[in-house]
Amino acid sequence: MQQKDAYMNGSDLASPHALSKLERLRATGNLPSPKGVALAIMRATHGDDVSIAELGRIIKTDPAFVGRLIKAANGQLGYGRHPIASVQDALMVLGLPAVRALALGFSLLASHRAGPCEAFDYEGFWASSLMRATAMQAIALRTRAAPADEAYCIGLLSRIGELALATLYPAQYSDLLRSNAAESDDLVAREREAFALDHRELAGLMLADWGVPRAFSNVVALHACAESTWPAEGTREATLCRSLAFAAELGRLCETESAGQVQRVPAIRAQAAALRIEGADLNETCDAAIRDWTEWSSLLQLAPCKIAAFSSLAAAGEAAVAVSAPAVAEPPVAARSVVAKPNGRHLRVLLVEADAAVRAAVRALLDEAGHEVHEVATVEQAAEAAILMQPHLMIVEWSLPDGSGLKLVERLRQTRVGRSIYVLVLTSHENEQRLVEAFECGVDDFITKPINGRVLLARMRAGMRVVKLHEEIERDREEIRQFASELAVSNRRLQDVALTDPLTVLPNQRYFMDRVEQEWSAASRSQRPTVCMVVAIDGLSQLVGTYGQAVGEALIKHVGMVLKQALRGHDVLARSASDGFLVLCPDTDETGAGLLAERLRRHVGEATFKLDRLQLRIAVHVGFAQRNASTNSPEMLVKQASSELSAAKGAVPGLGMAAVLARSAINEDAVTL
Repeated sequence: MQQKDAYMNGSDLASPHALSKLERLRATGNLPSPKGVALAIMRATHGDDVSIAELGRIIKTDPAFVGRLIKAANGQLGYGRHPIASVQDALMVLGLPAVRALALGFSLLASHRAGPCEAFDYEGFWASSLMRATAMQAIALRTRAAPADEAYCIGLLSRIGELALATLYPAQYSDLLRSNAAESDDLVAREREAFALDHRELAGLMLADWGVPRAFSNVVALHACAESTWPAEGTREATLCRSLAFAAELGRLCETESAGQVQRVPAIRAQAAALRIEGADLNETCDAAIRDWTEWSSLLQLAPCKIAAFSSLAAAGEAAVAVSAPAVAEPPVAARSVVAKPNGRHLRVLLVEADAAVRAAVRALLDEAGHEVHEVATVEQAAEAAILMQPHLMIVEWSLPDGSGLKLVERLRQTRVGRSIYVLVLTSHENEQRLVEAFECGVDDFITKPINGRVLLARMRAGMRVVKLHEEIERDREEIRQFASELAVSNRRLQDVALTDPLTVLPNQRYFMDRVEQEWSAASRSQRPTVCMVVAIDGLSQLVGTYGQAVGEALIKHVGMVLKQALRGHDVLARSASDGFLVLCPDTDETGAGLLAERLRRHVGEATFKLDRLQLRIAVHVGFAQRNASTNSPEMLVKQASSELSAAKGAVPGLGMAAVLARSAINEDAVTL
């Protein structure tokens, strides 16, 4: 069933109604979100003032992400180019938006490789998402609709709405997936009925909330919908929608048995043809995506899935294409392999053991107990796996082929991730001195060989209590960090209010004096000239007495706007406490200040003030003073400028209120001050 939902207009992703849905989901506390280094990266790149050095320092705390970042950067280089080998070079190649999105995607992958939604294939989800990422990168290199690294991130996060629903409503979504085993076309409608939004809309909202550009988040929300809902043909967004639809077809190869992959070829070709990618270009694009997917799958330790080269699949499928085989529809979501998950609490366990027989025995025991087990055989593999999967518990052999298990524990305890892992060490003896050494290296408990299954599970249950305590502490810390962040934002807003004039929305005199003091210090060190100006509106008090306070306030706002437009970019304009204005002019001497003052007077005089039927030609007086040896404080500089203003008023008096009233009696529409 195809339908044109209200949210399919891309701008609606930012509507209050859509955002309120996201806020309600976020309030549950279970919405997938970045953690650890990824969260630090996203916070650091929230503004535009983060330095490459600071971002590099944050990234280097996560060795696993460093490797992925450098690999992603090298993927953007042409053949024959010198390879990227440092974090700084990778950041320069990729740019902040891509680094931010990569950190987000890999963080979510590491923390959501399994979950309680029984009918949701987590490993298949990430394998397919990764294929979409590599495919989008390969397609973008041909279409140029988006930078290749940003296209990679779009593909990687394009199905995040499905993961979010599986995380937020595991039991309900599992039932929904099963009930749609033969009715996949109706899944979106059922999602909207059950949750008030579907996975496509949720994905777009989440990406927009994470700072992904609006054009990209809209593409994620729209690409799986009817083409009638897409942006106008020929636009960049339409090309991205077609690209992501093409990438999605390639992603389905990960969900298809080897024998059925040939049947996917017609649908892939149909999507590629809409982008004018055909023949040899199609084979090269798809083969590049599959090749990169294979490398990334190995790096991220995803479950193996064999996919033949697309050129081989295409050759095998020529006969089917010749008889106009229809495009293959997307298989029902629930028809994908269902991974049953144990009921109750289970742990992510990393088993580090060189002996394959011991690994098999321990794995069988833990699988039966419902735990999620990952195996490695060396210290280096264990260090990377621990950072990547962030296990709750590690079982480490004392002696490994490439080093000591105790040295591994000691290294991990120096990282933020490693400090929270509960570690059991396997040993063949109970020598008191060696056990003391193990505990000093950071081991939490030990178990002797040969392993007694009941004892191992009992000690793991004890470890589970510690793990739960760590998680509760981390949740409390995150709440405190969030509260501190919100408090800092509120403080900044209050500070902005305290330093802003509410009428003109210009800085107030308090802010101005702070800036004068800062400039005073800088000018004193470098011996640069500095000028302070005081600007007064001629006849303002008489105008207020005649026409009322509202007209006077409107006039002050008008003059403030004109002065701001007439000043230079580095000048500081503020509202004074006496209904005038203050101007700070760095790197300006008396000659330059005189020219600037004349320009301000001219601009104000030429900008007629109009309010209803009232028209006023305004004049201002300007007094200024330059910092010199006789000026011993910022306050004195402002006082000298005020004295010069008084002298200017005496030398060039205004028309006087009598003249104003006489003119206004003749013509209310044109009054000159």
